[in-house]
Amino acid sequence: MSKDTNIRRSWLRVMYLYTIVGAGVLGFGMIIAPDTMRSMLGWPAQDPVVFGICGSVYLAFGLLSILGLRAPLKFSPVLLLQLSYKLLWCIGVFLPLLFGGNLPPHAMLSAVIFATYIIGDLIAIPFPYVLGKEDAQGRL
Repeated sequence: MSKDTNIRRSWLRVMYLYTIVGAGVLGFGMIIAPDTMRSMLGWPAQDPVVFGICGSVYLAFGLLSILGLRAPLKFSPVLLLQLSYKLLWCIGVFLPLLFGGNLPPHAMLSAVIFATYIIGDLIAIPFPYVLGKEDAQGRL
């Protein structure tokens, strides 16, 4: 691999580990012990089907990130999807609630955590590679 490529393998691995621990553990808890997770995090009661879907998606991110540790470039679209939904949530849900004065207490913690993922993903994701502008060796 040439030195001029913009692939930060160590950042990719850090973000995969962060996703395994954060999303994977959270998703597992949401599926196995939903009432405990809601109580621990101060979340209100929710539709169990929607809560289970959310937990399943988080767990899937965690499991796919395990594969990302073995093949960081191949699974970088997982981080791109994570970046996308977290950014969309911040813009489409958090900001309107914040500016509308309807922000629930637990939303601020979610926003801060999401911001750490957004920043980490922006640093880690090799956008030219993921978007097909160059290959793994940095060639266009």
